[in-house]
Amino acid sequence: MRVIAGKAKGRKLKAPDTDATRPATDRVREAVFSAIGGWVDGATVADLYAGSGSFGIEALSRGAKSAVFVESGNKALIALRDNLDVVGLGGRVVAGTVQDYLVRSDERFHLVFMDPPWSVHSEQVETQLAALDPLLVPNAEVVVSRRHSDPVPRNPETWRVATNKRYGDTRILRYEKSESSR
Repeated sequence: MRVIAGKAKGRKLKAPDTDATRPATDRVREAVFSAIGGWVDGATVADLYAGSGSFGIEALSRGAKSAVFVESGNKALIALRDNLDVVGLGGRVVAGTVQDYLVRSDERFHLVFMDPPWSVHSEQVETQLAALDPLLVPNAEVVVSRRHSDPVPRNPETWRVATNKRYGDTRILRYEKSESSR
């Protein structure tokens, strides 16, 4: 696994030594960032269920202003912190659950990556998407990775599905929040 483009292009990233984490492949990340385009430049980013941090690190490498990495697994946190040190692009690590972070955060984001373990049920993802909604600026984008055979999580009504694509066993959903929402 490596950083695909930007300031840290080519840098190798460590994957956590655990079965609970399945890092996004280079192909999937490349497709996601191709769809996002220039939206990442200057964005405030959240990488939820960060694992190795590959989505957030890729965003920082491509010009994101800042990134918050939320992760609860000890082995994943070790790999994530090592990866952030290696690329040297900043980023803040929050050690804890995504749900706890969403409930107490007052940060605002332009771009959010949510790549939960496949064992996380769609209903829980839906609850977290609803909790995430007030933390998004108008026109924000949210990228959610799910197992392709899992039900597509319902999104808040102010969001629209911009992309719903399958890459092997993975489904990538890219949501856009309406500009008229707060």
